Amino acid sequence: MAAAVLGAAILFWPARREMPPAGTSHLTASPASPTDEVVFATYGTSPTCRSCHEEAYENWERSHHALAERAFDPALDAAAFEPPWRITHGTQTSEARMVDGKPHLVTQGLGGTNEPFEVTRVIGVSPLLQYLIPAEGGRLQASELCFDPHHPGWFNVYGEEDRRPGEWGHWTGRGMNWNNMCATCHNTRLRKNYDERADLYRTAMAERGVGCEACHGPMADHNAWQAKNPNKTGDPTVRKISREEMFSACAQCHSRRSELTGDFRPPENFYDHHQLTITDETDLFYPDGQIRDEDYEVAAFLGSKMHAAGVRCVDCHEPHTSKVRLPGNYMCLTCHTGPLPTITPNMLNTAPVGPRIDPETHSRHKVGTRGDSCTDCHMPQTVYMQRHARHDHGFTIPDPRLTKELGIPNACNRCHTERSADWSLEHIVKWYGPRTNEVVRTRAHAVAKARVADSAAVPSLIKMARSETNAYWRAVAVNLLRRWPTEPGVAEVLLAGAGDTNELVRGMAVRALEPLAQAARPPVMTALSNRLHDPVRAVRVEAAWALRQTVATNSTAGSDLLTHLRHNLDQPGGALQMGVFELDRGNLSVALEYFQRAVKWDANSAPFRHALAVALSTANRSAEALEQLQAAVRLSPDSAEYRYYLGLAYNEVGRLQDARAALEQAVKLDPQFARAWYNFGLAQSALNQPEPALESLLRAETLDNTSPMIPYARATILARQGRLDEARAAARRALELDRNFTAARELLRQLER
Repeated sequence: MAAAVLGAAILFWPARREMPPAGTSHLTASPASPTDEVVFATYGTSPTCRSCHEEAYENWERSHHALAERAFDPALDAAAFEPPWRITHGTQTSEARMVDGKPHLVTQGLGGTNEPFEVTRVIGVSPLLQYLIPAEGGRLQASELCFDPHHPGWFNVYGEEDRRPGEWGHWTGRGMNWNNMCATCHNTRLRKNYDERADLYRTAMAERGVGCEACHGPMADHNAWQAKNPNKTGDPTVRKISREEMFSACAQCHSRRSELTGDFRPPENFYDHHQLTITDETDLFYPDGQIRDEDYEVAAFLGSKMHAAGVRCVDCHEPHTSKVRLPGNYMCLTCHTGPLPTITPNMLNTAPVGPRIDPETHSRHKVGTRGDSCTDCHMPQTVYMQRHARHDHGFTIPDPRLTKELGIPNACNRCHTERSADWSLEHIVKWYGPRTNEVVRTRAHAVAKARVADSAAVPSLIKMARSETNAYWRAVAVNLLRRWPTEPGVAEVLLAGAGDTNELVRGMAVRALEPLAQAARPPVMTALSNRLHDPVRAVRVEAAWALRQTVATNSTAGSDLLTHLRHNLDQPGGALQMGVFELDRGNLSVALEYFQRAVKWDANSAPFRHALAVALSTANRSAEALEQLQAAVRLSPDSAEYRYYLGLAYNEVGRLQDARAALEQAVKLDPQFARAWYNFGLAQSALNQPEPALESLLRAETLDNTSPMIPYARATILARQGRLDEARAAARRALELDRNFTAARELLRQLER
């Protein structure tokens, strides 16, 4: 927010953001890419595979992949609409019924009244069916009302939530837009084709559903060669896909990620088209890496011992049926007792044999009961969308101690809900010893501390980054260290991470180095510049973002970044990110357009309001900035950061008492918030409360001993109080921290007369 001079000699509040020279607006069209016709001509579609690959085709055509998306089929879907269903959800009542022989949902539209909407497509086959409704601008919208075919009846995927028209997450909103949210993973080689200027879609695909070429890549040339050379071997168009390449094909859909290109095709690298969401400072995952939010399988699997040992998806899952290759514990015992005679010759498992386990003695549960299965304890299930139970692929060890200490769920108490964590822990210690899971416990505590900005996490995170053999956890460590870039040893670890052999680690290290790029430190700038030429796109994009103020947009990395930004412009989050890019390139008016668009598309998001407020303040529109921050605080009342910025905004418009009150709330919400304590002290001083002001500034200095502004502020207050010796000491401390601090040098000169 903008600054105000409170006193004769000191700029108390953080200065208004300095804008770089104005650059070129990036509202221009994306670079030309091959047309849909050209791209889709390389695909043969699944039916063309049948004649030569009959067994694989028959396995696939009944699979969840084949039925991932389809047209409405009366034979499969009539029970959901006939006879009519009355559906109560939240404060709303909707209906599912046939109208003139076509399926309709009668529910609230954007106008807030019930209207009939025709259903044209269906997502999924089991355990739920989600229906798609056409909307303006080439859109399809996914209904929040779904049908359970196993226990026939309708339900709301949001449970007891009562989402309303106009909200981002309502079925009519962008949060339920098929073109962006669903289509890529439910179809083969989908191209979103969003037109930013017209805000419409021309979405197209090579094939509806997840077909053969979604995993094997385009095969039209293979079909053509086979047609010309029947019964011949040596097809030059065919290349065996490696297990790692197949893993990338699985990961494109079975992960929580953002898209860099929207144009992945096997056998390309996952990280050339996606940024993976991992265990971080948010609560998307539990601190030990278990899935919490809807995270899918890949991230947890990357953090597992199984992945580290070389196990991949196709070792356990038959790729054409999508089912596990063997039933029950037999699947796990293929590795954990050595090869079994029932293993079929075409199994792809080449992973090393794991520790030998006797399931009966290891599980401590009777054969055939719940708890006897390996997956019950090591792959616990979480239910998403009210019906879909998904296994955690982290292969974690049940740990009631982490439940007691950090609130992380454990498999024992997921089953024995009537028992306490202490009861479970007693049995775990008795059966397996007190030191079980020590490595994971240490790691989880470090992540948990980092999430609450506890600097005690730093030594453990540094150790993780340096010595963890699993690349996923090195990536987690370096990413979390971005909170403390100036702490001893952190910059060195991040610089080393930027040169790691693993692309996920490199990308997260570059992300963590971004705050240091503002200081233009030579080693940091060299590391970031080197990563602009990284062989993997995800790393290049991170580097280009870190250097966004100056990166050449016609360079490979700059072009990659713009492709990523443009691809996501149909969502408020994408508009926000483009707004930040434009603001940092000096294009304030363009940035304001994007921030306003983000707020328009999701008025209930505090971060969008805050970003718009920053831009408005930079444009000297302080009253409007204040309105946006007041809205942000209403939306997120427990956020210390928004209270802090609200205090600065109040100061900009001259409401000092309100500023002091907002800053006081900020430090109550986050007692470790050094900048808030600093500004709280300045507000107290401006209101002629010198002693409380000095106490607040000392608190700020304790939390941040690197800022020269804090001791300088103390020096000015002490000087006005006539406490000259203390004032001189504070001024000297400011100069120790910044030898070029002119104002502090001048103050000290005056005090030493």
